[in-house]
Amino acid sequence: MILTLLLGSALAVPICTVDTAASQLSDTTATAFVYDPIYLKHLTGPGHPERPERLKAIVEHLERTGLKTQLLSVDPNPNVSKWIADVHTEGYVRHVEQLCADGATSLDTGDTAICADSYRVACAAVGGVLAAVDAVMEGRARNAFCAVRPPGHHATPTRGMGFCVFNNVAIAARYVQRQHGAERVLIVDWDVHHGNGTQETFYRDPTVLYFSTHQYPFYPGTGSAKESGEGPGEGTTVNVPLPAHTSEEEIIRVYRETLVPAAMQFKPDFVLISAGFDAHRDDLLGSLEMTEDGFATLTRIVKQIAEQCCQGRIVSVLEGGYTLDALSRSVESHIRALME
Repeated sequence: MILTLLLGSALAVPICTVDTAASQLSDTTATAFVYDPIYLKHLTGPGHPERPERLKAIVEHLERTGLKTQLLSVDPNPNVSKWIADVHTEGYVRHVEQLCADGATSLDTGDTAICADSYRVACAAVGGVLAAVDAVMEGRARNAFCAVRPPGHHATPTRGMGFCVFNNVAIAARYVQRQHGAERVLIVDWDVHHGNGTQETFYRDPTVLYFSTHQYPFYPGTGSAKESGEGPGEGTTVNVPLPAHTSEEEIIRVYRETLVPAAMQFKPDFVLISAGFDAHRDDLLGSLEMTEDGFATLTRIVKQIAEQCCQGRIVSVLEGGYTLDALSRSVESHIRALME
C-alpha cells in the first residue's frame, strides 16, 4: 500500500471502513497500566536525564491523584527472546547481554548508559509492552499505557543509542502482527527526538505506517520530510520536522491535518504510540511548546483514529520526558484521555 502525502495539503481520503463486528467498540472500558520495580534497576549514573526517578515520579503522581487505582495493572511477559529477535539481530542482542555481564557502563554501539542489570531490565521493558498488547487484543483492556524504561525508539536492529537498548514499540508492532494477526500497524511518535530506530526497522515495510513529529534539526539528525520510505514501503513513513519553539497549536494542527488523513487511508488494525513527553515546553532537553493539555488533545486525536479503525486498540509506550513535574502531569493527562 502506498500513501501519497503532501504536508499541509487537503488530501482527500476515504473514511476508514471496517466490517460491522469490528466497528462495534469493545465492552471493555479499562485502561491498563504497565509498571514493575525492575525498571528502576537500569542505573545510568548521577545526573543522567534518563534516570529511575522518572518512573518513581510518574507512579507517585498517579498514586497521589488516585488515578492508579482506576487502572488495570499488567505485569511484564517474561518470555521475550523470540520477539526481540524479530527486530534486533542475534549478534546485537548477545553483545548487549555480554556487555552487561562484564560490568560495562555504556553501550559501545552508541550513547547509552548501562549497568549490570540493564539487559534484564531492557528485556522486562519489552515484556511489559507485549503484555499490554496481549491485554488489549484479548479484550481485558481497551487500551494501555506502559511506564517502562529504558526507552526504545532510537534503537536500530543492530545498534543501541540515545538512551535506548531494545526498540520496545518496534518489537510490539511485529508481535501484534505475528502473534495476534494484525495486518497493519500505525505507530505515532510525538517524542521531541526523531525515532530513527523505528523508522529504520520499517522503512521498506508497507504494513507499518510510522508517523513522527519531532524537533529538527536535532538529535539524532534524521527525520527530514524527504524520508518517506523505500521500495514497497514508499509513503508509509511520514515525518513532520518542526523547528524549535513550534507552538502547541501548530503541532495539534499537524496531527489533525496530516496524521488523520494518512491514518484513515492506511486503516490500521492496531495503534502504538511512542509517547515521549520531552516535547513539553518545560522539558530539560527539548525546545517545543507542548503542555499537558496539548498531549491530552493529541491522545484524543489518535483515539479517534483507533476507534474508527480498530476497536480503539492502542498501546502507548513511554519514551522521553526528563523534567519530572512536567513528565508526571503529562502522563496523567495522557492516561485520563485514554480513559475517556
